[in-house]
Amino acid sequence: MRHISRATTLQPDRIERLAIFIDGANLYAASRTLGFDVDYKNLLAYFRRQAYLVRAYYYTALLETEEYSPLRPLVDWLGYNGYSVVTKPAKEFTDATGRRRVKGSVDIEMAVDVLDLAPYLDHVVLFSGDGDLRRLLESVQRRGVRVTVVSTIRTQPAMIADELRRQADAFVDLADLAEHITRRQVEPRPRMAASAGSRTAPLRATPAEPFRESPDLPE
Repeated sequence: MRHISRATTLQPDRIERLAIFIDGANLYAASRTLGFDVDYKNLLAYFRRQAYLVRAYYYTALLETEEYSPLRPLVDWLGYNGYSVVTKPAKEFTDATGRRRVKGSVDIEMAVDVLDLAPYLDHVVLFSGDGDLRRLLESVQRRGVRVTVVSTIRTQPAMIADELRRQADAFVDLADLAEHITRRQVEPRPRMAASAGSRTAPLRATPAEPFRESPDLPE
């Protein structure tokens, strides 16, 4: 049986069949908190240099009630430039206080694609910190596929769930990839845990910012 390394750097063999799966909202939040914007052209080129890149998936939720989504230019560009883009409608809610909330998890879509492609891969690279994906990693690993998770622990609090990091064969901090996938430098944004009584403005998308789930939105 092939030994699976738990190295903390991304060093796949040249002959490996590799695919990357990107939770757009998660990657955006992590990179902006670390103080840089992702250049998706550079990101794709970086992984193509590492191994045989079978496919690159990008997942995001779009608010379809708006006549024009500011996220659409990014989604269109990715689709024409080497990414398989998977979108789903974001859901709008009004909470008990009358505030507008937006929810758009892509976990199920990502899990389906990872499991479908796993028989044709040696290595999965997952850009996410969501602990709900731990069982997905476990399932893929049972099929003999190595899994690397990319997120960051260099923020307060860390942006990856501990159980996801423990399950992965390798963890790569996004900060260590920055020099390879950076578009431009921006000022780091402080990240604070939301308190139960805090008031949160509606979450909006920009061309580089997918929708993120409101923290207090009911399931």
